[in-house]
Amino acid sequence: MSDKTHSDDAHVEPGTRDAEQATAEMVSEAPVGPRKEVVIGQGIAWTATWSARWILIAIALVIVGEVIGKTWSILMPVALALLVTAVLAPIAGFFERRAKFPPSLAAAATLVGGVGLVTWGIFLMAPSVASQSTEIADDAVKGIDELQKWVRDSNLFNKDQIDDFLAAAQKKLSESADVIAGGVLTGVSAVTSALINMVVIAFLVFFFLKDGRNFRPWVRSVTGPSVGEHLVELLGRIWATLGGFIRTQALVSGIDAVLIGIGLVVIGVPLAVPLAVLTFFGGFVPIVGAIAAGAIAVLVALVSNGLTGALWVLLLIVAVQQIEGNLLSPMLQSKSMNLHPAMVLLSVTLGSSLYGIAGAFLAVPVAAVLAVLFRYLLEQVDRTVARGGKTPEPRPDEDEEEPYNPLVNVGEKVGALVTKVRARRADRHEREA
Repeated sequence: MSDKTHSDDAHVEPGTRDAEQATAEMVSEAPVGPRKEVVIGQGIAWTATWSARWILIAIALVIVGEVIGKTWSILMPVALALLVTAVLAPIAGFFERRAKFPPSLAAAATLVGGVGLVTWGIFLMAPSVASQSTEIADDAVKGIDELQKWVRDSNLFNKDQIDDFLAAAQKKLSESADVIAGGVLTGVSAVTSALINMVVIAFLVFFFLKDGRNFRPWVRSVTGPSVGEHLVELLGRIWATLGGFIRTQALVSGIDAVLIGIGLVVIGVPLAVPLAVLTFFGGFVPIVGAIAAGAIAVLVALVSNGLTGALWVLLLIVAVQQIEGNLLSPMLQSKSMNLHPAMVLLSVTLGSSLYGIAGAFLAVPVAAVLAVLFRYLLEQVDRTVARGGKTPEPRPDEDEEEPYNPLVNVGEKVGALVTKVRARRADRHEREA
């Protein structure tokens, strides 16, 4: 039997024996993969590590939010002063470059000019607002009387129900006298606090305009050459984004205010100029501000011009908002801020719910700053990957772009024109002499 087996093995072809031997060697040399429990353990460890990191980030965000909430009375004037400085900085720079003003005088002239312009506008509108507000109040009283007459003449409510409703309203009003008095005191306190904040903001704007140029060198010297260069580059981009956003939003809001003001004048709505100014300032709170200003304009038209006038005003506001949303904002804000409309709406909602009107006003600039920070971090990650894991130094000379300014610098144009006129006069006087 063994001889037969030996003879069968002897008759196996050499090629078959070599193939079997090669297969056996490949199986013996194949790498053995990790066991299933090892793979599961590694996945759990990875998930736990990243979960712990995200938990720490969430805790840090909560702490930052609490600190901001506790120090909001200090941070709000600083943030508003920075936004105002972003608007006035080009004017102060013009005074320093063209008029050769020292920094203190340039900052003071810019601030006084801005405050004077706002004060002049308020005094210009005050007589019109006072006179037309009386007319609107009279129209509102007439409208309420007509509504009461219509309710009495209709069959919806009988006289007893109306009298009971009026008596209940009067009783509720008398019971709420203490609450109303407390609200008046709260309003007076809020007005006083607002005036104090305005004074603080004015002083902060003056110092920001005067000493703002020294901030970047100070940051670089304090944080060191490596970290300082990154901070200076990031702060430059943030400042350019804030300035571009404010100037772009001012241009868009100004166009909206002019169009709506002209439309209100044509329709014959009173308080057209104050409503246009309200539209301008409401434009700085995206989406919510435009809706609030438009609702006030429609209510004024409803009281003074009736239902037809209110419908015309509503149509006007919708048309202007469509022009802004589909033409002006995409065209002008494409270079100054790259935020999705949903992010804008969510940021405004979150800011207003946390910090009120000031939070709604500052929500979009803060979101734009966070977007700049996120893009800068992604840029540094891409550079690090491209250079084999070595963190690159920022290259402001190569990467920093000129800040986008949609408004033409009228001051520089006028200054250049005045310089040319003076030069021509001097040449003419020399020739005549």
